[in-house]
This record gives sequence, structure tokens and C-alpha cells, in this order.
Amino acid sequence: MLGALVPYQHWLSSGDNTWQLVAGVLVGLMSIPGLAVLYGGLVQKKWAVNTMFMAFTGFSLVLVCWVLFSFKMGFGNSWTGVGHGIFHNFIGKPGTVLSHEGLQSQANIPQVSGIGSMPPFRFPMSSLVWFQFVFAGITPLLFLGSVLGRMSVKAWMLFVPLWSTFVYTVNAFLLWGGGYWAQKGALDFSGGYVIHLAAGTSGFVAAAVIGPRLKRDREHAVPNNLLLVAVGAGIVWLGWSGFNGGDPYFAGADAAAAVLNTNLCTATALLTWVILDMVASPMKKPTFLGAINGMIVGLVGITPAAGYVDGFGAMMIGVIDCVIVFFAWYYLSKIRPFNKVDDALGVVYTHGIAGFFGGILTGFFADPTMIVYVGTGKTPAASSAGLFFGHPWQVMIQLFAALTIIGYDAVVTFILLKVVGLITPLRMPDEVLEIGDAAVHDEEVIPPETLGRMASASVSYENS
Repeated sequence: MLGALVPYQHWLSSGDNTWQLVAGVLVGLMSIPGLAVLYGGLVQKKWAVNTMFMAFTGFSLVLVCWVLFSFKMGFGNSWTGVGHGIFHNFIGKPGTVLSHEGLQSQANIPQVSGIGSMPPFRFPMSSLVWFQFVFAGITPLLFLGSVLGRMSVKAWMLFVPLWSTFVYTVNAFLLWGGGYWAQKGALDFSGGYVIHLAAGTSGFVAAAVIGPRLKRDREHAVPNNLLLVAVGAGIVWLGWSGFNGGDPYFAGADAAAAVLNTNLCTATALLTWVILDMVASPMKKPTFLGAINGMIVGLVGITPAAGYVDGFGAMMIGVIDCVIVFFAWYYLSKIRPFNKVDDALGVVYTHGIAGFFGGILTGFFADPTMIVYVGTGKTPAASSAGLFFGHPWQVMIQLFAALTIIGYDAVVTFILLKVVGLITPLRMPDEVLEIGDAAVHDEEVIPPETLGRMASASVSYENS
């Protein structure tokens, strides 16, 4: 007589697996519809469709590459490089994750397991692949904000897979996949460097290479729908609980702390920007867009620190990071090279600079009493200490890791754009830029009133 069928492998925790899947869905919602709606409301009306199109296609392109070869480049076995040091532990070997083992075996990051920096996962590989994909998928969408209103669709659809393969996977392996900076102890809890610093750097380089929007569009760059901005921003904010809360990989105490820290830092940063708007901005008025900027800075700033700092540290990161980005937004933007590059939505400030200083501040505020993984017996608990808790070298580790990301991403992004430019123009023609969505997609976010009347007349005629 056959025994009863069992739905769970002995190593699988339904709670951990459920949280990992849900956290991934929350991050996915930040991309589509979150960023699609947020960016679609921030741009001029004539670029709303193009913005949403770029978001959906970018997300899809990364997923296909991710399961075919990219995931293992970021989270697989090391692909031995040249010499020693950073180039010897730089990237993983490409490979697919579509076999039954890739979908249902116990999740594992070989390099991380090799250095003993976390306990065995209690969910399948497909959960890990999914969760890490949504991070890879959102990153090109973040730097999309730098090049809106002029990058061609063909160039975008070529560039995104190349960038995801040759830039994102290297960032992920170096800091998360057990690569060089992971082994040196660099802290990036959920992507302050891997995602946001990378997006700010690559977006700025791309905006410089592709060139500015039309002069008229730059001078009249007002949002077309603040209600959509609010909806998109709200989805992004709440979705960030999965962004940071899922990264301990276990539904434990550190995941809960990371969620609360995320929202606490975000609220603090939002209020800080509002106050600065009223007392230090040129208009001396509180603005909704300023509040949204503060929100994003808080979300980005806490990302490298979420599970490493206590609540006071989270609040301090919110205030300090927001003050830095606020003054960069208003004053750094007036000097070279920032005043010469048309970063359409200011990604270099709200993601690049916010991610950079969020990572540096992690090196100050990381609290060793915030336990990520609890030790057993003679094994100590896994935690991290920053400068204020007796580990001054952590700040320098954070700085060197950040400079690696900036230097590598800027150079490779530039090269990839030049390669794509040899195949297809990076920029849409000026006559297309004058018209926008109707010229690019033969669609408009809100069709002209005359078209609506014609459509209604046609339906009435057919039903008569």
C-alpha cells in the first residue's frame, strides 16, 4: 500500500516560501504598474504611452534573459577571471534555470554558501529566481527616467538585455552573489548600490550620450497628471516593503524590522523634504512633487541599511540623506557636468546620490545588536557593525564598493550605448520628438475628443 503523498520537501518552510513569493510580487508591482504609472504621470502627456511601453517591455526583456543565462551570472558559481582580487571573483558562469532542478530543488547561492554567510534556504530555486528577477527587472526601469522623451524604442530593446547581462549581473555578483565585495564585508541589504547607485550612474551616462530632449519640452516639463503620480508613488512606497522585507530570505524578525525601518525612513525623509521646501527652496512653498522626491530618497536611502540598522538609525538616514539630495537637487544641478546633462526625472539625484549616501551611512549606523541570522550553540549570530558601533573601517569598505559600481557601470554603459548606436540610432528624430506617442506608437494616452466622437458615431451607425 502506498503511503500518503506529501506536498512539501523536508527542507521547505511554507511560511518562508510564501513570504518570498509575496515579497517578489510586491516588488514586481513597483515596476508594473507602479513605475509605469508614476513616470507616465510625471512626463508630458505626449510621452505617457511611450513611457508605459518602455516599462512593460523592459521588464519582459529582463525576465527572458534572467532565466536563460543572467541569473547564474549574478548568483551562480564564480567564472574565474583574470589574475587575482576583484577580477578573479567578478561574475558567475551563465546558465539556464528552466530545468526541473532549476525550478524545484532547494534554493542555493553557491558562492555565498561557500563563505558561510547565511543559513540554508527553506524554499525552492524558482522562488529565489523570481525574487531576484524583480530586482533585476526594476533597475532598467529606474534609469529609464533619465532618458524619457527621446530614446528610440529599438535602441531601448537592444540596450536593456545588454545592460542587464554585462552590468547588473556583475553588480549583483560582486555584492550579493558571494563575489569580491561580498567577501570583503560590504553591506548592501537590498540594492542601494546594486540597483539605485547603478541606475543613477547608468541613467546619467545614457542621458549624456543620447543628448537632451527638445528645448521646448525641457522648458515645459510639467507633469500631465498628479493623480497618477500619487497612485504610482503609493504603489512604489508600499511595494518597497517586499523590496527590503524579502531580502533576509526568511520570514523572521529581521524581515519585520526591515519593513518597519523602510516605512519609518521614508516618512521621515518625506517630511524632511517638505520642511526644506518651505524654508530653503527658491519658492518657499511645500509641493507634492517635493514630497514624492523625499519619499523616493527615503526608500532608496534605507535600502542598503534596512535590516542592519535600528529604528533611530533608519530615521537618521532619512533626514541626512534627504538633506544631501535636496541641496544637490537645487544647487549641484547648476554646475558641470550636471547642468549639461538632461536627466529627465533627476534619477542621478533621487537614486544615484541617495543610494550612494545611503550605503555610506550604513557604514556609520549598522548596529551589531540587529541580528540578521540567529546563531546556534558556538556559532555567533550574524550581524554587522558600523563606525558608531566600533567598526570604523566599514565606512571605507562601503566607499570603495560604491566607487567600483560607479566606475564599472559608467564605462560599460558608455560602451554598450556606442555599440547599440552602431546598429540603430539611439535617439528618435526631432520631427518624431515634436509629436510624441502618436508618431511612435500610433496611440495616445487620452485620444483627442474628435476621435472619441467619431468612434461613438461609428458604433451608433453599426447598431442602427
